[in-house]
Amino acid sequence: MRMRKKKHTDERLARCEAILVTQPETRPGTWRSLFEKEGFTPDPKAPLHLEIGCGKGAFILELAKRHPETLFVAVEFCREALLLAVEKVFTQALSNVLFLCADAAKLGEYFAPGEVDAIYLNFSDPWPKSRHAKRRLTAPSFLAVYRLILAEEGWIRQKTDNVLLFESSLESYAACGWRTEDICRDLHASPWAEDNILTEYEINFSGKGLKINAVTAYKE
Repeated sequence: MRMRKKKHTDERLARCEAILVTQPETRPGTWRSLFEKEGFTPDPKAPLHLEIGCGKGAFILELAKRHPETLFVAVEFCREALLLAVEKVFTQALSNVLFLCADAAKLGEYFAPGEVDAIYLNFSDPWPKSRHAKRRLTAPSFLAVYRLILAEEGWIRQKTDNVLLFESSLESYAACGWRTEDICRDLHASPWAEDNILTEYEINFSGKGLKINAVTAYKE
């Protein structure tokens, strides 16, 4: 995600430091304990879900509100987008969301094997040129990272408007031994539309008449 630089980004992020995780390389195996704070002690067996590429935070904010029993870590590499997402959640005083500014390729260094229960990939950069295919978040190298950190019954839920990314993702899941279910090429006209949480990109793209593709992939 490319965004204009925001004024006073460092100072604004510092005000929300309670929900920002630093030194993630020291955190493998301890993520659930990081949610502990005055008045909130999470279940040590609570589901732990990641959103990789949380953008401005609309999806993770609504998801966390709907599922207070689940712990969420929102990952975003772009600091300007991260700032907007963090501030959204911070003003709502939610106890079940933390943020991490990180490259998805390094998540295997930050989470212990099997520590994560689910991953959301919402409108990831499609990297349309063939020479950039390895950068797609569903490329085999990334799927290997997700396989490592996901629990045995862990899953990935992906949404995208980009047909090329969607079809290449389906091919990548199959080639890497993932089972795919709930494949949908028009999410908003499907049975899953009622429970679907819209992202900022999704509102924009669907408003232009683009169909939204979705799939759930399971470890095999």
